[in-house]
Amino acid sequence: MDLPLRNSRIKLPSGQVFWREVGQGPVLVFLHGSWSDSSQWLPVIEYLHQNYHCFALDILGFGESERPKLHYSIQLEVECLLKYLEALRLSPVYLIGHSLGGWIAASYVLQYSEQVCGLVLIAPEGVLVERQQSSRRWARWLVGRPPIAYGILRSLLPLAKFLGRNKPIEQILQQRQLLLSSPTACKLLFQRRWSEIQAELLQEKLDCLKVPTLIVQGRKDNSEAIARSQIYADNTPQAQLQMINHGGNDLPESLPALVARHITEFVRNC
Repeated sequence: MDLPLRNSRIKLPSGQVFWREVGQGPVLVFLHGSWSDSSQWLPVIEYLHQNYHCFALDILGFGESERPKLHYSIQLEVECLLKYLEALRLSPVYLIGHSLGGWIAASYVLQYSEQVCGLVLIAPEGVLVERQQSSRRWARWLVGRPPIAYGILRSLLPLAKFLGRNKPIEQILQQRQLLLSSPTACKLLFQRRWSEIQAELLQEKLDCLKVPTLIVQGRKDNSEAIARSQIYADNTPQAQLQMINHGGNDLPESLPALVARHITEFVRNC
């Protein structure tokens, strides 16, 4: 991959934001997933940059963007995105978000729909399925402060090794390490009061999402992710759901040509 990328930074009221930019044409703004940064989108952008002006942001608190000592929320990220688009005079745009980026993008459209031509959501977060509660509680326990869970698991590991039953504990510790690799995602998804997270969930607001919307979901993703995409599709007035039979939870990285094709077809038909 040899894209003629321009890497840039801008100081916004909430902090400095980094982005990658390439191409000319209609503006596509890419928001990455929970455990990624803007580089996640480069394989997709490789197929799009000749026809579109692509902007891939590191969301505030991620990647090379600043990590200010603020109370993180979806609304904070929405306001940061607003200031970014205003500063660069980017309007109207197509917003494309994966996972957490999808939650931010959909929340943005609910408030500033006049600035958005269309919305592409890939395995979006932001709505709750019943069986998701237990997994959220588990993740919250794993990354909790003080790190009680970590202390318990570490103390059990020597005995588990002696008994030959150390693999489950080691897998849990690896999961914890993955979660903590993105501190801001942990703050947004797990380390806030449940009432605050619940207030920013979108299932009761999706009927107000009135721009053309494409939802892309891999069939080999976990059942919770598939259920979330279905909730978006069922409750968003102008939504179409595109299931990818052989896709998992990493569609932008694993199937970039297919993702780019769906984005291109969607934009052409908007």
